Amino acid sequence: MPETKQSGAFLSRATEFSLAAIGGVMVANAYYIHPIISEVAADFGVNAATIGLVPALNQIALAVGIFLLLPLGDRFSNRQLAILFGIGQTVSLGLMVFATSFEGFLAGSTILGFFTIAPYLLPAYASKRVNPDRLGAVTATLTLGTIFGILAARVGAGVIAQYYDWHLVYVLAAILMAVTTLSLPFILEGRKGAQDDQPKQSYFALVGSLFSLLKEHPQVIISGIIQALNFGIFLAVWLGLALHLTSAEMGYGVDIVGYLAVFAIVAMFVTPKLGALADRIGAEQARFRISLVQMAGIALLYPLGGSLWLLIIPIICMNTVGPGIDVTGRMTTLSLAPEARTRLMTGYIMLMFMGAGIASWAGTAAYEVAGWAGNAALAFAMSVCLVGLSWRQAVKARARTS
Repeated sequence: MPETKQSGAFLSRATEFSLAAIGGVMVANAYYIHPIISEVAADFGVNAATIGLVPALNQIALAVGIFLLLPLGDRFSNRQLAILFGIGQTVSLGLMVFATSFEGFLAGSTILGFFTIAPYLLPAYASKRVNPDRLGAVTATLTLGTIFGILAARVGAGVIAQYYDWHLVYVLAAILMAVTTLSLPFILEGRKGAQDDQPKQSYFALVGSLFSLLKEHPQVIISGIIQALNFGIFLAVWLGLALHLTSAEMGYGVDIVGYLAVFAIVAMFVTPKLGALADRIGAEQARFRISLVQMAGIALLYPLGGSLWLLIIPIICMNTVGPGIDVTGRMTTLSLAPEARTRLMTGYIMLMFMGAGIASWAGTAAYEVAGWAGNAALAFAMSVCLVGLSWRQAVKARARTS
C-alpha cells in the first residue's frame, strides 16, 4: 500500500531536504566561533581559557533550553515552536552583532544557545511522518543537514574573518537566520485535529515526566552520555585546533582553520551509508564499530600535530565517522515510545550538550595549560570512555536478540 499523508507515514523528499537545510542553518550559529576564536579573543583581550566560555556557555544554555522548552513539542505544534525559537535565535544574533564588550558578546551567545531548540524538534517531527524502515535513512539526512551547516559555518567564518572582519560573520548569520525563520510557516505543517483532541499534560507535568521516562528507558541515558563524549571530542579538538594552528609555533591564519573544515564534506557522503548500516545490523553494533574507527583517528592527533598536512589524516577520520555515532544514538531513542519521543529526545540531547559545554571549556583550558599535547590527551581519554560504553551497549543488544 503506498504511503499517504493521512497515514502519518509520508514525508516528501523535498520536505526532508528542507528540514535538513533548516536544521543546518540553525545549528551553524554555534560553530562560527570555531575558526575565529583566536581573533575574537584578541579583539576582546581575553586568554584561551576565558574565550572558551563562549562555546561552553552556549552549549550549556542549549542543554537548559532543551530541558525547559523541548518537552513542549509533545504538547504544542512543532511549527509554532520552531517559529518562536527561530525568532529568539535571530534576536540573540543581533545582540552579538552590536556587543561592544566581551561580557555582552558572551551574553548574546549564551541566549542564542538557549533558543537553539528547533533543530532538535525536527527529528521527532520527521519520525512521525516516515515508515519505521526508513527511520535510519531519514535521521541520517537530517544529520547531513547539520553536518553541512557546521561545515559552511567553519569554512565561511574563517574566510570572512581572514579577508574582511570577524564581526561581519555574525551580521551575515543574523540575516540568514531571519530569512530562515520567515520560511518556517511555509515548510512545516501544523498538528492534525486528531492529535489536538488528545488529552494534554500541563507544562510542569511534561517536564517532570522526563525523569520517569528516562528511568523507564535507561538506554537513552547511556546513548546521551556516549553522544556527549562524541560531540565533546569534536568541539574540544576543533577549538584546540584553531588555537594551535594560529599560534606563533604554527603561524597559520584563521582561513586555514576554516579550509580544514572542508574535509568534513566526506561525512556528507558517508553518514547516510552509516545510517543504512545501522538499519541493517542494529544501532548498537554499528555504533561500537564506528567508535573504534574514531578512536584510531584521535590517537593520531598528537603524533601528527606538528604538520598541517599530516593533521588532515585524523581530521578526515574523525569527521567521517563521528556523525554516525549521533545517528545511532538518535535511532535508539526514536525507536522508543512514539507518544513520548520528543521528551526522550530531550533527555538525549540535554545530556549531549551538557557534556559538549564542559568539553568546550575543557578543550581550551587543556590547551592553555599544556598546548596541543594537552588537548589531544583529553580527546583520547574521552574516546576510550566512549568505546567502552559503546561496547557495553553492543553486548547488551546482542544478548537481547540471541
